[in-house]
Amino acid sequence: MKRYEAMRRMAGLVTAEDLVVTSIGTIKDEWYSVMPGDGTIFLSLMGGVVPFAFGLAVALPHRRVVTFDTDGSCLANPGALCTIANELPANLTILVFDNEIYEGVGGHPTHTSRNVDLERLAAGAGIPMTATARNPEAVTKLAAAMLADTQVGFLCVKIEPGVFRDFPPDRIKISDGIEDKYKFIRHVERQEKISIKPPYIAS
Repeated sequence: MKRYEAMRRMAGLVTAEDLVVTSIGTIKDEWYSVMPGDGTIFLSLMGGVVPFAFGLAVALPHRRVVTFDTDGSCLANPGALCTIANELPANLTILVFDNEIYEGVGGHPTHTSRNVDLERLAAGAGIPMTATARNPEAVTKLAAAMLADTQVGFLCVKIEPGVFRDFPPDRIKISDGIEDKYKFIRHVERQEKISIKPPYIAS
């Protein structure tokens, strides 16, 4: 299964009311191509994706938060899973796309290419709902269950190496992380009817 196939399945489950956090790399471009909008933010910090999503989930417990991470990024900060397991934000669903390599920097193998099992790692940390998906149908079934229950969920999605780049012209992401950050802030402000960062007013 390619990651893009799984992304297309997730686009059928995530709604405009949900907030999405993604990792760096082409994962953000693939997600934008299947679900454009301002409700997604991507982070350029490996190991910071899951903690950021956790913070959102705790701050907005009434809103579903979905995060798309990678095996390399997740392995950079596995302790975050322990914190999540202790706090148990019911509105958080974590998907980690595991291709067993650091694809963006030459294809060096990650720990999951040998003995490390991310699902077992999450379950061992104490996350109550964990699973591994190895085909698109399993992604749909397992992710739908995690999004619908009242427990934090962790889904390891085993994928083949390779990225999708043949996006429709109107689904190509052209904004950068700085622009996306402010779009995301304004999106949350509109959803929640709050002020996070007041607009700049020249004196």
